[in-house]
Amino acid sequence: MADRPGPNVYSIAAHRGFADALVAGLVPRYSDGQFGLARLTLLLPSTRTIRTVTEAFVRHFGEAGQQGLLMPRMVAVGDLDLDEALGSMLDPAVAGDIPPAVDGTYRWLRLAELLKEEMGGAAPKGPALLNLARDVGATMDRLLVEDIGPEELIGDRVLDLVGDLSGHWQDALRRFARIQAKWLAELEQMGRIDTAARRNRLFDQAARRWKGAPPDTPVVAAGVTSAAPALARMLRTIAELENGAVILPDLDLTLDDAVWDELGLAGIAAEADGPAFSAQDAVTHPQYHLKLLLNRMGIARGEVRAWHRRGLGASPPERSHAISALFLPPKASKAWVDLPAEKRRLSGVRLLETNNPEAEAQSVALAVRQALEQPSKRVAVVTPDRNLAGRVIQHLRRWNIEADDSAGRPLGQTPAGRVILLLAELIAERAAPVPLIALLAHPLVKRSEDRALWLSSVRALELELRGPRPAPGLAPLAAIAEEAQVSEWWAGVVETLQPLFTDANDAKLADLLDLLSAVGQALCGDGLWAQEDGRALSQAIEDLRINARDVGTRIDPRDLHGILSDVMDAIAVRPPYGGHPRVTVYGLLEARMSRADLIICAGLNEGSWPARATVDPLLAPPVLRALGVPGTDFRIGLAAHDLAGALGAPEVLLSRSERDAEGPAIASRFLLRVKALLGELTDRHSERDLPTWAAALDDGLTAQGYDRPQPVPTPEQRKVRISVTALDRLRSDPYQFYAGSILRLKELDTLDAEPTPAWQGQVAHAILENWHANGGDLFAAADIELEQMNAHPLTRALWEPRLRKALEWVKNTIEADDQRKPVLWEQWGAFEQRGVEIFGRIDRLDEMPDGSYAVIDYKTGSPPSGAQVEAGYALQLGTLGLIVGAGGFAKHGINGAATAFEYWSLGKSKLSDTGFGYVETPLMTGRKRSGLPPEDFLPQAQEFLDDALDRWILGEEPFTARLNPDAKSYGTYDQLMRLEEWLGREQ
Repeated sequence: MADRPGPNVYSIAAHRGFADALVAGLVPRYSDGQFGLARLTLLLPSTRTIRTVTEAFVRHFGEAGQQGLLMPRMVAVGDLDLDEALGSMLDPAVAGDIPPAVDGTYRWLRLAELLKEEMGGAAPKGPALLNLARDVGATMDRLLVEDIGPEELIGDRVLDLVGDLSGHWQDALRRFARIQAKWLAELEQMGRIDTAARRNRLFDQAARRWKGAPPDTPVVAAGVTSAAPALARMLRTIAELENGAVILPDLDLTLDDAVWDELGLAGIAAEADGPAFSAQDAVTHPQYHLKLLLNRMGIARGEVRAWHRRGLGASPPERSHAISALFLPPKASKAWVDLPAEKRRLSGVRLLETNNPEAEAQSVALAVRQALEQPSKRVAVVTPDRNLAGRVIQHLRRWNIEADDSAGRPLGQTPAGRVILLLAELIAERAAPVPLIALLAHPLVKRSEDRALWLSSVRALELELRGPRPAPGLAPLAAIAEEAQVSEWWAGVVETLQPLFTDANDAKLADLLDLLSAVGQALCGDGLWAQEDGRALSQAIEDLRINARDVGTRIDPRDLHGILSDVMDAIAVRPPYGGHPRVTVYGLLEARMSRADLIICAGLNEGSWPARATVDPLLAPPVLRALGVPGTDFRIGLAAHDLAGALGAPEVLLSRSERDAEGPAIASRFLLRVKALLGELTDRHSERDLPTWAAALDDGLTAQGYDRPQPVPTPEQRKVRISVTALDRLRSDPYQFYAGSILRLKELDTLDAEPTPAWQGQVAHAILENWHANGGDLFAAADIELEQMNAHPLTRALWEPRLRKALEWVKNTIEADDQRKPVLWEQWGAFEQRGVEIFGRIDRLDEMPDGSYAVIDYKTGSPPSGAQVEAGYALQLGTLGLIVGAGGFAKHGINGAATAFEYWSLGKSKLSDTGFGYVETPLMTGRKRSGLPPEDFLPQAQEFLDDALDRWILGEEPFTARLNPDAKSYGTYDQLMRLEEWLGREQ
């Protein structure tokens, strides 16, 4: 293939389109009659790239009208970051004297054990320990890829720096060195080596083999940009083969030499013993990693030649010049000032900025939809933001466009993964209501059986579970299942789930995984493993289980959920083929080497594209530079290279949103450079129609204003029983009475709800009722009721002390007053008023010395104000007084009139001897300035009652929503009355 002496190294410019240009050049050079390209061996970066190049071959043959051609042998160089293995040609079944690689999961778990031994009591627990082990493994690989042995950690370059490091970095360095030494000793005993070290040896073995006996058939390495020294040595060997070539993507051959030098040392030490990297290296430049690769290959940029072909989706050559100018390093960027407008114009590139991610997703989806109107036009959406990618895919379904997301989604977000995570969460949360119901109602659970009957039982249990969290474990839920009338069904559920629960705080990880698999199988059957997510789940669990058993890993069962979440987040499940043939959604890794007629680069905000640079948690940046390892900002340069490649497409849309989920977002440094280069041309390149059109998609016909609800039920519907509490609601907000008492719509608590005052009040009433009825020790009665309450220990711990103080005040107050005695408590009474039954439950009725009665209402919060009583919005005590006077409690032996009315609040009080509890009355007595005079209280209550009956129950007045804005209101029925749609207009 050599056209001139020297290594055969080529570059495909960004505007040519790598995959299509590569194929366009390979076919005429290597096609060989009936054998086609079968004699060619093509080394590609990853299996994903193999798919991209295969699609390019299909497009090429289709465009040329050919029936087909034998494809080349394509071999993946592999990528450690993607957990991809080498192709069989580079990693043969018999690899000579190269030991096999240790399993990555085994190493991860074993490093955790070594950390635990090394750190002792200071070692983190559970997921934190395993995350630290993962960081240790990643740092080891980072050094191994760079051919840096453990002995260099104690070399002169590093030791000279140690004294200048902070104590934290010194401790981390020493700990890392000790852990690595122990691990390498174990590897030697096992006769194995790390995967990264084995890859280096395989690359060197291939280089020696090809150098000693050059292959008769051509070997071409294309698209490989990793600058690992061993890989660079192999690429150099390939470039020197007579039938070999190395083809690089987007190497800028037009860059001035001075600018190339400004990128920095890039692995070439200025002195023999000097550092190979400098803090001033432009590691964030998209050409930096290519310069590093060329330096390690020992090839000057001047020896690299331009590829002779262009792809189907190529753009004008001016685009590559503009990209080169766009990413100039700081000193060279001053040349922008002198660039004329025609040199700064990015023809075919548009900028899209929206207010929020949702608007961005809608606009991007609309741009895709618009492009698909043109026959054969291909569109690619490239974004590292998985949430944004998901939004775009959902919006495309508006037009029945199914777009494949080649980056996939984390295993933990798939149906099969969620089943296992919910089981682990059940263990961690001790059968808390939310994960329990989420598991039992999961779409895969009992899918093949009578699911309708199963779901009816789940829903019945859910209704009874609503409210504060019950006590932990499955046993306390038996009483709730009995109330829901699903005891038999629940017994079967308990039989299935019970093996998960143990009081032990230490168990074998492998045994726990066995349990999860068995319970998942019992609930879901074979359907758990049937789809692509189930197969990925099965493989992940089996890998973790086998290695955990070999290592002997033990964990607290409560940590299992966090561990599995981390494991599943790192596993991507990709959808099967079957999406729209001309639309693809890529992550940055998947987008490399791909090309489309329109590429939409979305999510161009700092922290997303590029991602936030992270510092290695174990080795300080100066130590890494001294060892010859590029800084962590190196990945920013890779992200810049990804964008530079995408900018070579014929049409490009760069999009971002001004806000994200956390607040205002900062535009990507790359997008800011585009704007700076364009200067006054920015407005001309800005896309303004798409956001407007996207917003218009959601605009329907102007809806008529929704008026304040004023339902008018029939006389038969109106005539209902009225409780004393509902009467208050009737006068303050008739619509709420209508919804609750006529429509009979009751509010449901949420699962795992915070304890409400109403719930607390029920418990307090039950305790006092028990004490009044049976006498004895009030606190013993409280213990019994609290035990029967079956509340979660945290709920009791936070609320019980306050309740006991309030109950103590009630007890002391009653016992201190010998002029009155409780004669009735927690009993129902009723009387008929003009054909309508008025009923209520009295908290307590005390007999006064003169034979009259005092009506007492317990409150866990603040009592109604005097103004509310005067306005008729707090009639409960007065109405109960009317029931007493009308003989509504006569069956309990109560005959007489009520003359005293009191609220006994269990809230905080400075005047109480226990700090909780006080008495208030709605009567204007003593020094009170609000309320009603005692003699007017019951007549006024009667008047308010008659008024309510006349207007709503026996009359024709509509049940108007929020009739009295000054009254205390509840939000129970706000959504039903569509409050937000009319409230502002009414006011």
